[in-house]
Amino acid sequence: MWAAMSTPLRAEQVGSLLRPPDLLAARAAHAEGRIDLPALRSREDVAIRDAVQRQQDAGVDVYVDGEMRRASWLTGMADAVHGFEADSILLEWHGPGGGVEKTTAKIVGGRLRKKRVLTEYELPLLKAIGAVPFKITLPAPSNFVPTGFKPGVTDAHYKDRDELLGDLVGIVRDEVRWLIGEGVTYIQLDAPFYSHYLDPQHRDAIRQAGGDPDADFETAVAGDNAALADAAGTGVTVAVHVRRGNSRSRWYTEGGYDAIAEKLFARLDVDRFLLEYDTGRSGSFEPLRLVPRGKDVVLGLVTTKEPALEHQDDLRRRIDEAARYVPLEHLALSPQCGFASIAAGNLLTMDDQWRKLELVSRTARAVWS
Repeated sequence: MWAAMSTPLRAEQVGSLLRPPDLLAARAAHAEGRIDLPALRSREDVAIRDAVQRQQDAGVDVYVDGEMRRASWLTGMADAVHGFEADSILLEWHGPGGGVEKTTAKIVGGRLRKKRVLTEYELPLLKAIGAVPFKITLPAPSNFVPTGFKPGVTDAHYKDRDELLGDLVGIVRDEVRWLIGEGVTYIQLDAPFYSHYLDPQHRDAIRQAGGDPDADFETAVAGDNAALADAAGTGVTVAVHVRRGNSRSRWYTEGGYDAIAEKLFARLDVDRFLLEYDTGRSGSFEPLRLVPRGKDVVLGLVTTKEPALEHQDDLRRRIDEAARYVPLEHLALSPQCGFASIAAGNLLTMDDQWRKLELVSRTARAVWS
């Protein structure tokens, strides 16, 4: 195992990076049968190596492979697990080109059974590159209950959502064990569907459907904790990223963290919370008063949804505001989300992306040096 991280991670990032045009072209060619899988993997390798080098140049404190091998942030689950169908649920997206469309999350149409570990093709190259520390991102198992359980389809195989969650937890827990055994020192769960429980409209929709958003959120947290149980006491840094949707610069939920803050911060067994705070849609910093002492908050103040570059003075002012609720030594800075939660990416350029990561690094050095 690599040595545990001995210095604080101040200049953070979330996970996904814009795919270079030639990788997108290679992905399309593979889908159409014009190139084979080894040819696609080779092109992904080049893109990942280039992305890691650019991250080193930008000065960030932790490296990612940019999720270059994924069609979206969560498709590794369906790629590695039997039991998912091609169909997806609909979500209403807000922002550029907003509207109702299908997600990249697949409906469960059979008993789930692993074919392989989810990150089997991602971890080896990151280890070979040798840029440390790096982190591995995984979709939280709780994501796949609201997206995957379709009455009339899934209930032919699972009696209820709790039984489905149990199998999902087992799959992710097994992945976490494998990553720890492989020497990974930073694991991040991505949990955008937590935002359904903070958005007033989505909370109302859950109630109208006969559910209880607070009880459902408690179940989600308990399931995700179970998936992370084997990381306790290992020295591995565990984080969760809570977002409000990120697809082609759009979002699907809004609202501050108030409705879930107590359960999120006090009950979720993670070391770091990566939180969106790039727009007024995210609410105030006040819920951060509930973050237990000793846990870190990564402030997602730099947007990945628009190309305009933030001003460092504004970022420093907002960090100071957040420090009223969480000690400065337990804060860090990042973009609010990845730059390409789906392969097509958000509506900004590669140059915009690297300028924003450089800004995160410069600001972090100015604040915490």
